[in-house]
Amino acid sequence: MELLSALERELQQLDEKSLRRRLRVAETPCAPHVTVDGRDMLAFCSNDYLGLASHPLLVEALREGALHYGVGSGASHLISGHSRAHALLEERFAEFLAPHLESPRALYFCTGYMANLAIVSALAGRDADLFSEELNHASLIDGARLSRANLHVYPHGDTEALEGLLKNSKAKNKVVVTDSVFSMDGDLAPLPALLALCEQYGACLVVDDAHGFGVLGANGRGALEHFGLRSPYLVYMGTLGKAAGVGGAFVAAHETVIEWLIQRARPYIYTTAAAPALAHALMASMDIIGGAEGAARRAHLDALIAQLRGALKLQRWELFPSHTAIQPVIIGPNDETMRAAGVLYEQGFLVPGIRPPTVPPDTARLRVTLSAAHTAQDVGALASAVNLLETFA
Repeated sequence: MELLSALERELQQLDEKSLRRRLRVAETPCAPHVTVDGRDMLAFCSNDYLGLASHPLLVEALREGALHYGVGSGASHLISGHSRAHALLEERFAEFLAPHLESPRALYFCTGYMANLAIVSALAGRDADLFSEELNHASLIDGARLSRANLHVYPHGDTEALEGLLKNSKAKNKVVVTDSVFSMDGDLAPLPALLALCEQYGACLVVDDAHGFGVLGANGRGALEHFGLRSPYLVYMGTLGKAAGVGGAFVAAHETVIEWLIQRARPYIYTTAAAPALAHALMASMDIIGGAEGAARRAHLDALIAQLRGALKLQRWELFPSHTAIQPVIIGPNDETMRAAGVLYEQGFLVPGIRPPTVPPDTARLRVTLSAAHTAQDVGALASAVNLLETFA
C-alpha cells in the first residue's frame, strides 16, 4: 500500500531528527521507585505531584466504589450514566472553589482534554473572538480549532499584546484561554492581569489549571487561590489524574455557564460517563487535598523544589526559572537531549527528553517533575547525576 510506504518514510525522517517517541511499560504502581520494561528506576516524570496515585486510602475508596457502583457507568451522563457518585463529586468541587467563583457549579469529565474541548467549543462559536496564549496545551489549541471562532494568538505572558487585541475586538462574545502552569516550562500565567483585562473588556477567562489544582494555594485550590482571584468571568478547569491521583477532570464556573455546557458541549453529551468508582475515589482524594495531610505534602514538595534548584550547578545547560513541580533543564539540540536522557536511564533515572513539536525548535529539554512522594535523598541523587552528566556530555 502506498499509504504504508509513505508512513514508513515519515517514520524514518522522525528517526533521523531524533523525534520518534517510544512507549515504555510500567509494571508497578505510579510512585518514585518503579519497574519499567523490567528495570528498577527512580522516576522523575509523573504528574503525581502529591504522591496520591498509590495512596492506600484512595485504593480502598476505589475498591469501595466498585463494590457499590460496579466498574462502568453504562451510558452517557444525559442518558443514565450520571450516578450519585458523580453528583456528589460535582457538589464537592463547587463547594471547594466557592471562594473564587460566583454562584458556582461544577461538571465532571472523563479527561482534561475532553473538558477543554468542551469549554472552548461551547463558549466560543463562529461569531466569537477567541484569544489564546501562545504556549497553551494542545487540548486548548484543538478546542479553538473545533470552535471555528476568530482565533487570535498572543505571545507568551504578553498582557500588553492581549490588551491591544481585546481593544480592537468588535465581537460581542470574547473568550481568553490560558494555561495557569505551563506544562513544559513550569512558569505561571499572569492571571491577575489577565482577569483584570477580561473584566475591563467583557471577556470570560478560561483557566486550565491542570498542573496547579491540588498543588498551588494554601488549601490546594490551585492558581485561583494562589493569586487570590474571584470573579464571575472565570471558567476554571482542573484535572484529576495529576495532583488528585486518580483520573478525569472538572469544570467549575457560574451555574449558567455549566448549564450551557450540559446543553451544548459535544465532548460531554456524546461520550459514556467515566466509571462512578473513580468519582467515589476522588472524594477521598479531596479529603486529603483540603486537609492537614495535603498541606504537609505541599510543604514537602516545596522543599524538594528548592532543594533541586539549589543543587543543580549547570554551566552549559539551563535550568528554567520555575518554582513549580515542573523543573525543565534546557539542553537545546534533540540528539544531545536524547543522549542525556538515555544516559540517565542507564543509570536508573527515568527523566523524559522533550523535543519539538511539543516544545519550540532548539529548546529540547529534560523535563524533571517532582512529587511529594520523593525524598530528599532521591532529589539529591538526581541533581548529582545531572551535574556530572553535563560535565562530560
